[in-house]
This record gives sequence, structure tokens and C-alpha cells, in this order.
Amino acid sequence: MRNSQGGENDSSEDGPSASPNEPAPGLGDSPGRVAASALDWLRHLFVDRLVPNFKTFLSERQPLTWLLALFIGIGAAYLAILFRLVIGFVQVPWLGTTSERVYEAASGLPWWVILLAPAVGGVAVGLLIQYVVPGRRAYGVADVIEARALLGCRIPAKVGLTSALVSAISLGAGASAGREGPVVHLGATLAAVLEDYFKLPHAARRTLLACGVAAAVSASFNAPIAGVLFAHEVILAHYALRAFVPIVISSVAATVIARIHLGDFPAFIIPEHQITSYWEFPAFALLGLTCAAVAILFEFGIVAADRVARSIDVPLWTRPVIGGLMIGAIAIVFPQVLGVGYDATDAALNQQFSLGLLFALLVAKTAATAITIASRFGGGVFSPSLYLGAMTGGAFGFIAAAAFPAAASSDGLYAIVGMGAVAAAVLGAPISTTVIVFELTGGYEMTIALLLAVSISNGLTQAVHGQSFFHWQLSTRGLFLQEGAHKHIVRSLCVRDFMKPCEADETPEPIAPESETPWLTPDDTVEAALRAFDMCGEHRIAVVDANDTSRVVGWADQVAALNAFNAALIEAHEEEHR
Repeated sequence: MRNSQGGENDSSEDGPSASPNEPAPGLGDSPGRVAASALDWLRHLFVDRLVPNFKTFLSERQPLTWLLALFIGIGAAYLAILFRLVIGFVQVPWLGTTSERVYEAASGLPWWVILLAPAVGGVAVGLLIQYVVPGRRAYGVADVIEARALLGCRIPAKVGLTSALVSAISLGAGASAGREGPVVHLGATLAAVLEDYFKLPHAARRTLLACGVAAAVSASFNAPIAGVLFAHEVILAHYALRAFVPIVISSVAATVIARIHLGDFPAFIIPEHQITSYWEFPAFALLGLTCAAVAILFEFGIVAADRVARSIDVPLWTRPVIGGLMIGAIAIVFPQVLGVGYDATDAALNQQFSLGLLFALLVAKTAATAITIASRFGGGVFSPSLYLGAMTGGAFGFIAAAAFPAAASSDGLYAIVGMGAVAAAVLGAPISTTVIVFELTGGYEMTIALLLAVSISNGLTQAVHGQSFFHWQLSTRGLFLQEGAHKHIVRSLCVRDFMKPCEADETPEPIAPESETPWLTPDDTVEAALRAFDMCGEHRIAVVDANDTSRVVGWADQVAALNAFNAALIEAHEEEHR
């Protein structure tokens, strides 16, 4: 057949060419085939993808987790507000005010009141830790990290409430520490109580524990973004999408409640600052180095004071009394060291202190905080870290302005940058601390300078100490969580978790005391079990009663031990990536 041009209508080697009016391949299928294909696609979408995902969502009790996150946020915010009220109530008898501006109120008091007030508060604290508080000490952020990693996220309500009372009395009496650590522990306690009541799975428990922490930080600092990041960076030690939503819900709820009752404004009101010249960045790098030195010396001071206090043999209840007298003696000369210290920090940010006073307060606050912690007063190190950073940055700004008057920014800007750099180095939380400084001050113009100083300060401090202040506290208890998940799993997973108990009709031969037969107890760790298997060459070892090592109560199998260890590693890995 020929076309209108007289040529033949050729066909290509691959077959006849499609006419312009013909439907595309597949579109000419019968309606039945199209409908069947659509049904297959919908079946694949819903049956193979959406339904399993939703079942997993429900099986992990995520809807309940989200709802509890809301209640934890609201509850933690009110607990944070109540904590501040108790501090103010304790202040009234000696300061005559509930205001946080402690050093201004103390400046007009007789010297003997300043000397004795922390010691009188120390009597109450000493009696509480001697007879009431489990563990005979106040609790804080490090204990929340330990609960998340090793204790199944369990924090008894008595521990949380009595510890918070000790910390509130300590700060109200003028002890030099921060209120954020105790509030974080209080928020985590609320979360732990709800987790126990609803019997949630392990992953949900860890998420809700982080919700309590995020809510506490958000309510304390009026900093919701920083609360979310702090919970991920410090408590969970990873970022996971499954945990992100409930943590945000809790943080936002706490911030809303705090702003309703306390107002929507930054903790520090400072003037506008801007970087004068990009030639200043070497100065910001040098400030990061200086802040690292301050953070390192601060941690060394706390460690040294703690060791000295432990080496002195005095009744436990007298330690806060003696420490209170020492803090009061320092405060007679420098009342700026009393309490949380936000008013002194604010003064440094607003360039109200002289260079000599800034240097003096660096030494005085370091000494007062080290004595506070070593004496068993309650409180954290967050506020003191911000305080020392503000003093360091302010002093650095004075010197920079004197050396380069035409190029240096105001010392207020250096004080802000220093505040973040010291706190990040002490806490080991550079990201969340940077955001906290932004939200505390409302200043976002010095972003690059702050990041530079924070990174240098944090890196150098890690090079010297190798760990944050919180992990140092844990290391004194024999816990080395910074070594990785596998390390704390082999030290926390016990033989009882994988042993096979003896059958009812099984009567194993007792193990004689002089026998060389290897044995384990239910409380031994999987690390000890694997070493025992390796040393004896056996694949099955008897498990004996811890109180009667001759009585066999079960058997530990090497393969079961390895399987339990691998399962725990897989669970930790999945949680970090979901």
C-alpha cells in the first residue's frame, strides 16, 4: 500500500510504528485489566505498607506516648514553677524577698547574716540527706542519664521529690549552684512515674524520660528549641524521628505553661550587638581557647574539692554546714556568688562590672560552686557555667577593646559568646547550649562567632578531660557510658536475663567450695559471663545462688549469652535510627 506521496508505508525493524491517533502502550488495555492493576496497587499500598506501619505504630503505643508527652510537658512546667516558688520562700527569712536578684538584696545585709544564712540552710540540707534522701545526696542530670542507660528509666518518686526539696533549700539559702539540674531530674521523675503506671515498652520509656527533660529545660529557660535538642544530645545521646514528635509536644506544652505564668521574654535582657569586623574572628577563636581553659579549671576545681571533702572524716550532716560557712565567707566580699547568679550574669552581659571585678568573680564563683557540690548541697552546674562564661567573655572584651579600640565589638557581645563557650564545654552539649544562648539572650546576630568559640572550647576541653561534667560524675560511680552502647550493655545485661532456670524435677549436684568447677551468679554481667566461658573453655556454666554458692539454680549457655548481647545491640541500633 502506498501513501499520498506515492511511497510505501514502511515498517521499522522493531515493528509497525504507532499512529498519532493510537493510545500509548498500556492505555489501550481493557477496563478490567486497568481496574485489576489499580486494585493491586492499592492492595500493595495499604496491605504491604500502610497497615504494617500503622500496626507497628500502635504496637509501640505511640498514641499513648504522644498523649503522655503532653501531660508530662504540662506537669513538668508546673513543677519547675513550684521549684522556683520554694526557692523564693526559703529566701524570704534572710533576704526579705523572693526575687532572683539575690546579690542586690544581699548587698544591704549585715555581714553576719550573709555568713550564717548558707550554714543555717546547710543544717536543713544535712539532716535531709542524712535521714531522708535515698543515696544521701541530691540528684541531677547525671542520674537521669544513668536511669536512661542502665536502670530501665526508673526513678522512684521519693528520690525525685526529696532531692528537689534539698536543692530548693540549698539554692534558697544561697548555695552557689544552678536550678536547672534539679528541675531536669524532677521532670524526669514525673515521666518515670507515668511510665511505670502505664507499663510502657523500653523505647517509649526512654522517649518519655527525654520528654520530661525537654520540658524541664524549656520551662526553666523559656527555650523550647533548646529543650528538644538538649534532651536528644545529652539524655538520649542520639537523634531519632520516633522520639522527636513526643519530645517536641512536651517541650512546647511546657513553654506555653511557663510563658502564661512567668511571661514571654528572654532570661537576660541585653542591648543589640553586632560584629564590627570579620577581622575579629581570630579574637573569637582566641576567646574559645580562653573559655576552654576556664571550663577545664572549673571542672578540675570541682574534682579537687570533691576529693578533699571525701578525705575528711566528719559526720555527713555537718558537711553542708561547714560548706555553707565557707560560701558565706566568700559572699561577704563577693555577694555576687550567692544562689543561681542570674542577676550577676545579667550585669556582666550589660557591661556593669569592671575588669578587676570580672576576674575576681571568676575565681570566687569557681570556688563557691566547687564547695557547694563537694559539701552535698543540691544544685547543678548549668547556671554557674553560664555565669563563668559571661565573666570570661566580659573580661576578654575589655582587653580586646583596649588593644584594638577601632576594630573590637562591645564587651557585651564577647560576654554572650563566652557564656555559650564555657557552658558547652562543661556540659558536653555544644549544639543545645548554642541554641540556649540564642533563646536566653534573644541575640542571633553573633551566630558564626558563637559557633566558632563553642567548637574550639568544646574540642579542647574534651582533649583534656575526655568527657563532660555529667560523664565525670558517672565515672566516679564506675559508669563509663561515653565509651559506646556496646560497653554499657555488657556491663548492664545480667546473667539472669538469659540463664535457663533448673527444671522442677532437676536436682543438680551441689558445687563444693574446693571444687574448680566454674560458676556464675544471676547478678553477674554478660561481660563476666563471656570471660568465664573463654577462660574455662566450656559452653555451659552453672548459675548458683548468690547467697549460697553451693546451690545450683540454673544454667548459662554461651550461645544464649551472645544472642542476648546481640539482641540488646540491635535494639539500641534500631532505636537510634527510627
